[in-house]
Amino acid sequence: MAARIPLERIRNIGISAHIDSGKTTLTERILFYTGRIHAIHEVRGKDGVGAKMDSMDLEREKGITIQSAATYCVWNGSQTQLTPHNINIIDTPGHVDFTIEVERALRVLDGAVLVLDSGKGVQSQSITVDKQMKRYKVPRIAFVNKMDNPGANYDRVAAMLKEKLGHHPVKLQVPMGAEQDFKGIIDPILGRAYFFDGKDGEKVRDEDIPAEFADAAKAAREQIIEGVADVDDELAEKFLGGEEISVEQLRAAIRRATLALKMTPVMCGSAIKNKGVQLLLDGVVHYLPNPKEVVNEAHDQANGEAKVTVESDPTKPFVGLAFKLQQDKYGQLTYFRVYQGTVKAGDTIFNTSNEMRKVRVPRMFRMHSEDREEVESAESGDIVAFYGVEASSGETFTDGKVNWTLTSMHVPAAVISLAVAPKDRAAEANFSKALNRFTKEDPTFRVHQDEESQQTIISGMGELHLDIYMERMRREYNCPVIAGQPQVAYRESVTRRAEINYTHKKQTGGSGQYAKVLGYIEPLPADAVEAYEFVDDVTGGAIPREFISSCDKGFRDGVKKGTLIGFPVVGVRVAVNDGASHAVDSSEMAFKTAALMGFREAYQQAGPTILEPIMKVEIEAPTEFQGSVVGQVNQRRGVIMETRAGDDSVSITAEVPLNAMFGYSTDLRSATQGKGTFTMEFAKYAIVPRQEQDEMIKKYKEKLAAEQKAK
Repeated sequence: MAARIPLERIRNIGISAHIDSGKTTLTERILFYTGRIHAIHEVRGKDGVGAKMDSMDLEREKGITIQSAATYCVWNGSQTQLTPHNINIIDTPGHVDFTIEVERALRVLDGAVLVLDSGKGVQSQSITVDKQMKRYKVPRIAFVNKMDNPGANYDRVAAMLKEKLGHHPVKLQVPMGAEQDFKGIIDPILGRAYFFDGKDGEKVRDEDIPAEFADAAKAAREQIIEGVADVDDELAEKFLGGEEISVEQLRAAIRRATLALKMTPVMCGSAIKNKGVQLLLDGVVHYLPNPKEVVNEAHDQANGEAKVTVESDPTKPFVGLAFKLQQDKYGQLTYFRVYQGTVKAGDTIFNTSNEMRKVRVPRMFRMHSEDREEVESAESGDIVAFYGVEASSGETFTDGKVNWTLTSMHVPAAVISLAVAPKDRAAEANFSKALNRFTKEDPTFRVHQDEESQQTIISGMGELHLDIYMERMRREYNCPVIAGQPQVAYRESVTRRAEINYTHKKQTGGSGQYAKVLGYIEPLPADAVEAYEFVDDVTGGAIPREFISSCDKGFRDGVKKGTLIGFPVVGVRVAVNDGASHAVDSSEMAFKTAALMGFREAYQQAGPTILEPIMKVEIEAPTEFQGSVVGQVNQRRGVIMETRAGDDSVSITAEVPLNAMFGYSTDLRSATQGKGTFTMEFAKYAIVPRQEQDEMIKKYKEKLAAEQKAK
């Protein structure tokens, strides 16, 4: 790393997948084959060391990735020697509760490897990760892992990419055997067979294609050319003209189509058995983009948020995005992706997302999981960590020559809340420190104080998400906490249109208050992105222009807390179309009050209803327990969406209310002799059945009455 590698030879990639598809195992092999580590340790290894990229004790104990980890390596090629390529890698969690880690990694990466289980194919979290990749327009290679496992089926997984994700998959390899007979991989483009020798598969041996695979390899090459020609005009011309297509021409066409998001190269192997990883690295170099090939846009704050293109040029003004915060024993590390320009240790940079606040960069590091290597400078295309730079996830920094902000990342809404308190009053200072740090690190972990009960409420993406943070408080801050019952993040909405007609009139000594607001409230379409929409339909100056925003503020106050059970109101359009004012007595406060009271009155007439979060649940269990699993789902008001039977296991996808999922892991284990597993993620909000709504409203009224009485 002493000599600077040119931008064309840099790859910034993420490794993402459904939980337990082998992402961290794959990253461990990549680090070993590129010489970054000198021994392989398994995720659930018996040596007690654990995988390099799982640096937290909790990750090693549970065998799951909780925080994304960054590293880099240099790849020289497996057989045909490539010029050295610098690959920055972010290994992301597979569990949906830590989806923000995937979200922010994909926001700053140029390409990705989507890892799929050869026996299970496209699973629920694979679909979520793929949506995230599409959101940030990230080209990807699909790597079909675990080819040595029972039920491994490379062709079926490639077909699922098309059926379930809408990809145009092109299989670039032919596996030699599958399950226990998986012995190597054929590259039909080069026309060679590859075997992986040595204790850890570190010696790649290439030979002529064995006779029994010759026909399959020939057919595969034709299928690759046809598949790429379908989406690349340049190759299509040569193909239709009957021209001979060289290796370089075919690779160039695959690269063009992959970068244009028109196709997904599909490769295969077994990370745990050390087969196929080196060829995947070759694929990353050949088919995924370098930083110059990705278009990144920013908004120029000095020019009315006009869009500007951020160029991967080290000589231009510095522009970088803080995408992850991490606290360690030395202080705060802020992970940055440098998009443009150069930054050096000692430079002063400006936070354009926070009123051009100045900060100095004391030191910077290139990260290797929890290890670090100090560097003096970073250029466009680099991913580094700044030490001692205060920032929040998603903030843009420049050198002050430009005032640009990069588009931030998507942050999903929390679905579950818990009331928490330190067990010991003496640990309250540590409790506050922990909450402060975790909310800075993780935008999906939210904390607020309940106004009525004065309890501290934490909210997150699921039970495991909150459990991990409570466990981290105990371990890292010596602050055990006690938690109340989990609280589902319900919402309220309306089912029909209702008119708003409210006059606010107050006459006390001095100037009075007068405002009249007319309009309507109605449900938004089901596919609406925003939860609240304000419409200004006032004509002829019935309400003076300066008071229109006050009406919007009043309505916004109204949607903060519904009157059925006190949860936020979503999916509503509120319009103001008429009204009246007084030359002396009208004010911003008067119109805000009129709008709020008018909203509350109309809300009662608009068929208010309660919405609950519905989770998409994917359950894997041995086939013999299928009846019990389906029965449990039905008992929990679940709806079975899909059932897929394997050789000896069944995969059931269902939609179940979150409120009915508490304690499910224990029930599933007992019903399947401990062999059943499940994952769940938020799917949508749906109306709560009438009987349950009545019960919830009754409890809410009783709670309010009790609080009133206590006062």
